[in-house]
Amino acid sequence: MPETSPVNSPDRSVLLDHVSIRFGNFTAVDNANLKINSGEFFSFLGPSGCGKTTLLRCISGFSDPTEGRVLIGAKDMKGVGPNKRPTALIFQHLALFPLMSVADNIAFPLEVRGVSKKERRRKAEELLDMIALPGIGDKKVSELSGGQKQRVAIARALAVQPDILLLDEPLSALDLKLRQHMRTELRAIQQQVGVTFIYITHDQGEALTMSDRVAVMSKGVIEQVGAPDQIYNRPRSSFVASFVGENNALKGVVKRQSEDMAALETPMGTFEARVGGGRKYKPGDEALLFVRPEQLVPGQAENAFQATLSRQEFEGATNHVFARAGDTELRVSMVNAGLAGSVGSKGDTLSLGFAPMNATILPVGQIASEA
Repeated sequence: MPETSPVNSPDRSVLLDHVSIRFGNFTAVDNANLKINSGEFFSFLGPSGCGKTTLLRCISGFSDPTEGRVLIGAKDMKGVGPNKRPTALIFQHLALFPLMSVADNIAFPLEVRGVSKKERRRKAEELLDMIALPGIGDKKVSELSGGQKQRVAIARALAVQPDILLLDEPLSALDLKLRQHMRTELRAIQQQVGVTFIYITHDQGEALTMSDRVAVMSKGVIEQVGAPDQIYNRPRSSFVASFVGENNALKGVVKRQSEDMAALETPMGTFEARVGGGRKYKPGDEALLFVRPEQLVPGQAENAFQATLSRQEFEGATNHVFARAGDTELRVSMVNAGLAGSVGSKGDTLSLGFAPMNATILPVGQIASEA
């Protein structure tokens, strides 16, 4: 990010001050309370219908909170319409004008504001250089690839020099490799311009790879806010643990707790694991133990158990092994070192285990569906 003087740096922060949004009896957002820092790449992550796009519309001014306030740059946005806010919005379908040239698409917001034709063209060329597409200003939008269209949409949004850029699932229509490439592009552009990016996605890969921080949402509630590695390695609810990345969930009863570690008795055995979220349990409390597929290790001495191999799925660098222990099917991810199939055959007994610090005990709660 470019270095700027603290005195001259604009305040590009967003504060959601206990924001609730209701439509009749339906609560779309329930008491969202967080601050998005100036110059941050912040993502709202969650399944369809969780309220993340509703929040984005509220920040942009297209809807009002039922309760609470939205502050941008420490200024209350109550009564300030979308065209008066220091924000720009990129929609999922980009909404580029097919009959206009690339340069005219980028410069269109400036034309609406009465900027001269010469200055509009200069700004468009400057932005094309910034998004690494120099010299294509006279091309039609139809001549561009999906990734190029995406970058043009970003350039058009940045033409008016917004403090906040709002992005509503902009990569969802792209194929996998192009999405992965555009993650890198988006992050590089954000760091170059220093604008606060607020990104909406249901794709955890996008949120984890690009963001400074992530807010995970479920049914209108912000379940957890944190850096990507915190969200992944230290989930604070059963929903976050099951929605972000793959996870194996074992239900059991707490036998004892000592500081931040506890023992959970399950049908597969009694296992030691970290206690998530600083919670306190009493003996006999029901809880869930979450352990990620990559943390289940053959021959691991701690928290050891046996399972029956069900099937294997080869995926290039990773071999996904599915094994059953009692009524529980477990997923094990192993780095493939050219020995696919060496784990065993269907019906074989596997000795597995996991280190206590690599698993988390959380209260019984909502589990994210596979959908």
